[in-house]
Amino acid sequence: MKKNIIFVVNPISGDVDKTQYIEATKLFAEAENLEFILFETTGEDDISKIKSLYNQHKPERIIVAGGDGTIKMVAEALEKQDVILGILPAGSANGLSVDLNLPTTLEENLNIAFHHNYMEMDMISINGKKSLHLSDLGLNADLVKNYENSEIRGKLGYALQTFTTLTEMEEPFSATIIANNQTIECVARMIVIANSQKYGTGVVINPNGVMNDGKFELVILKNLDLITFGKIITGNMPIDSDDIEIISTDKAIIKTNTPVSFQIDGEYCGPETQLDIKILHKQMKVAIP
Repeated sequence: MKKNIIFVVNPISGDVDKTQYIEATKLFAEAENLEFILFETTGEDDISKIKSLYNQHKPERIIVAGGDGTIKMVAEALEKQDVILGILPAGSANGLSVDLNLPTTLEENLNIAFHHNYMEMDMISINGKKSLHLSDLGLNADLVKNYENSEIRGKLGYALQTFTTLTEMEEPFSATIIANNQTIECVARMIVIANSQKYGTGVVINPNGVMNDGKFELVILKNLDLITFGKIITGNMPIDSDDIEIISTDKAIIKTNTPVSFQIDGEYCGPETQLDIKILHKQMKVAIP
């Protein structure tokens, strides 16, 4: 009896035509003597459909073509199952694949997705929502919101919105952070909740991030002037600066004095005044080089 492989694709992520992904994956599956089952997301009830498809076919691996949002959705659908996720980066935000050091070509990624070792990766729960790699309060979330509302996509879109976001910057917010049995009061421009090291643009924000150590980091950026922000965007994170504090923990509560913009993995979630955060250790198996 043939083994199965399920291929989940988000047809509209990242403005990329997915036909080549579907064709290439199908050919690869046939060469491996696997039964190829295609599922295209629609945004309607995808999680329960993926669950029932998994229960019906019980594959050892599920291949996902899409960005962070699609990967996260599949991970949520399969969180109780013993299944390995193979990733073909194809979204507008591919932060996770950057963090996993996945290569750029489809051919190489297919090989990894079908064959390679896997790592048991942590996820973070924030107010009950799942985060794979980086969420934040403050300035970058404003940037994500502005980018989502803008017409121009890609790196140019981000650059333009970075300028807009910085020129419209609000006052810093005050936050109370409870973590590791300590309470910290701080004034910040941005607080990053990081399971990993880099944003999808390749910018390192959390140099100590390890995705399967049972911890996450809170990176508190206190005084984000143009120079510091410029350093971060160009990949020169000023670690030893007094303006940046990093807390490593497995659970935390953040309360802010005013509602502050919040985003999870590149998706704007609206303003929040309290975040309850905890690590979900070894939550998903993902194929790595």
